[in-house]
Amino acid sequence: MAQWTSAVGAAQLARQLKTQQRGPIGPGTRRPPAYRALADGIRLLVLEGRVPVAARLPAERELALALTVSRTTVAAAYEALRAEGFLESRRGAGSWTAVPAGNPLPARGLEPLPPESLGSMIDLGTAALPAPEPWLTRAVQGALEELTPYAHTHGDYPAGLPALRQMLADRYTERGIPTMPEQIMVTTGAMGAIDAICHLFAGRGERIAVESPSYANILQLMREAGARLVPVAMAEGLTGWDLGRWRQVLREAAPRLAYVVADFHNPTGALADEDQRRQLVDAARSAGTVLVVDETMSELRLDADLRMPRRVCAFDPAGSTVVTVGSASKAFWAGMRIGWVRAAPDVIRSLVSARAYADMGTPVLEQLAVNWLMRTGGWEEAVALRRAQARENRDALVAAVREQLPGWEFEVPGGGLTLWVRTGGLSGSRLAEVGERVGVRVPSGPRFGVDGAFEGYVRLPFTVGGPVAVEAAARLAAAARLVETGASTGTDAPRTFVA
Repeated sequence: MAQWTSAVGAAQLARQLKTQQRGPIGPGTRRPPAYRALADGIRLLVLEGRVPVAARLPAERELALALTVSRTTVAAAYEALRAEGFLESRRGAGSWTAVPAGNPLPARGLEPLPPESLGSMIDLGTAALPAPEPWLTRAVQGALEELTPYAHTHGDYPAGLPALRQMLADRYTERGIPTMPEQIMVTTGAMGAIDAICHLFAGRGERIAVESPSYANILQLMREAGARLVPVAMAEGLTGWDLGRWRQVLREAAPRLAYVVADFHNPTGALADEDQRRQLVDAARSAGTVLVVDETMSELRLDADLRMPRRVCAFDPAGSTVVTVGSASKAFWAGMRIGWVRAAPDVIRSLVSARAYADMGTPVLEQLAVNWLMRTGGWEEAVALRRAQARENRDALVAAVREQLPGWEFEVPGGGLTLWVRTGGLSGSRLAEVGERVGVRVPSGPRFGVDGAFEGYVRLPFTVGGPVAVEAAARLAAAARLVETGASTGTDAPRTFVA
């Protein structure tokens, strides 16, 4: 990357480096030189995604003061990082983080295994559950009963079936967000919605701010559209967004779009609170940035005592700043390719006009099925089944990973479908590679980052439970042992990503 797109302050970087401090050095163990420890610390922050790639680092003198070390130490650390490919510099522009060419980079989205492979492989690659029967069958039967009048038409509804647009608008209104059908467009899944939004608002070369980490398939979609992704690191744990970083990026990078998942973020499971939502909407409005909010996980609250904040669009009810994307794929079934966009009427009209050159419209039968579910109360019943299944799977997977891999670190989210796991220094990419050999498929952290970040993570979805979750954890533990010893490659070198 030729230039930095965000900046990290000296005090902020010093705080992040202090969180990495380990316990006392054991007998006979030599401490690394101060510059080496500093270089390793910065490198780890980049690989974990806590400092974004292409982030401008503080000047040597500023960082030395913040860390109370000599400027020579910082200069030597920066030089080591440059030699390893983790730092680039240019006179007059400063130094910014990078990832060396040899590091694994996310190359594509996540693809589900074919059904014939499911018998021998435990698939943790896709955060999707089987259909919540009997509601899928009932919905399709209900749709068939209502199909005849539509069969006598041309069948093209670029904005979506009027009945479903009205239903979706009413559901937003019931949640305290007044919405007209003219503010709704039905799409072919959430991916179709975001693809249409990106093509409307962000032409090739435009900047799009994204959470770091973020949903792998959306990142790849944006890359293929020619966008320049500007990563914004998430706050620690499950606390949502770092608003200071967001304000800085929106002000300095001036992205045309920003993409966020406020409800049970994929992959971390974080839930942004109301104040964060209000502040981010205000910051996006001030910067002239269109804020695309992905609500596909919003109905998957797994802990009954968890109080959900208001939707992000509640802080921009007219839809002039916030464009909301919803979907049936996570709350109901991934095979039901129905998504929707909620935005200002003029935005919807533009999206509908542009759609004539893309997919023309969304299948009528599936729209009728979703409308039947929402009209009859079947949607709420199906979502309740989905929550119960995901909750049971989550608890089984958490217990199994804690028992089999006690060195792995994670926080248990109150909803959603994913667990974001730090692998104790092991390379997530190596774990993913070796895991397939021992019968478990897991996506590595770099798939969810920009330019190779999050090498020390994997994402585990709540898609298996009971004995299968126990077996999945056992296979992951076996893969971890192979990675640690280097047995998977026939070498003796440990396959960790830290020095």
